[in-house]
Amino acid sequence: MDKKYSILIVDDDKFLLDMYTLKFTEKGFAVDQAMNGPEALQKVDGGLTPDIFLVDIVMPEMDGFELIQHLIQRQKEKRSAIIVLSNLGQKEDVEKGLSLGADGYIVKASATPSEVVDKVVEIVSHKV
Repeated sequence: MDKKYSILIVDDDKFLLDMYTLKFTEKGFAVDQAMNGPEALQKVDGGLTPDIFLVDIVMPEMDGFELIQHLIQRQKEKRSAIIVLSNLGQKEDVEKGLSLGADGYIVKASATPSEVVDKVVEIVSHKV
């Protein structure tokens, strides 16, 4: 990976959040965390502009689908990559995420943490 990407990981599971933070940090990413949608939006409104948003779907207060819509509304010029990382792997969930504007959709159960990092790098390299 030539460029050092910044990523905001949004997941309400603290264990997974910390595990993915470690994996992305090991690969040279600058990592920020949010436990839910409102916290992620607060960071964005505060000036955080990561290259990538890694968003879980099933979260309290605001689900990932709603968060994606808010993120896209807030980013007019340079849009960060938005990648869903969820256990919701049904075809309609994947289609909904992509139709809302996500650049990729990774099912947690079908990828190891290292594979998730590799897939994120692959998705982002095609977007740039």
